[in-house]
Amino acid sequence: MEKAIKQRIEDMVKNNKVFLFMKGTPDNPECGFSIKVANVLKELQVEFKSFNVLSDLNIRQGIKDYSDWPTIPQLYINGEFVGGCDITLQLTQSGKLQEMLN
Repeated sequence: MEKAIKQRIEDMVKNNKVFLFMKGTPDNPECGFSIKVANVLKELQVEFKSFNVLSDLNIRQGIKDYSDWPTIPQLYINGEFVGGCDITLQLTQSGKLQEMLN
């Protein structure tokens, strides 16, 4: 991965408590999995920032390399990779996501 791409990704995840790489935006998601994760965060009333990976193919591929995770969406909390849609939903159901956000 290019150093500049890695730096852009690190800046996003480390400068925001909760960050979501998704297809589309929270208000206009372009993927069913992305809308599920964005909606979980909205329901928990979590303030979060996001990046539409469809707007930048370098970031779209870069985030997969950065996390070593092949799919999008990808959720980060406190600079740490949490997971994709299924993991986020499991953490929500168990109450662990709320703990991670506190």
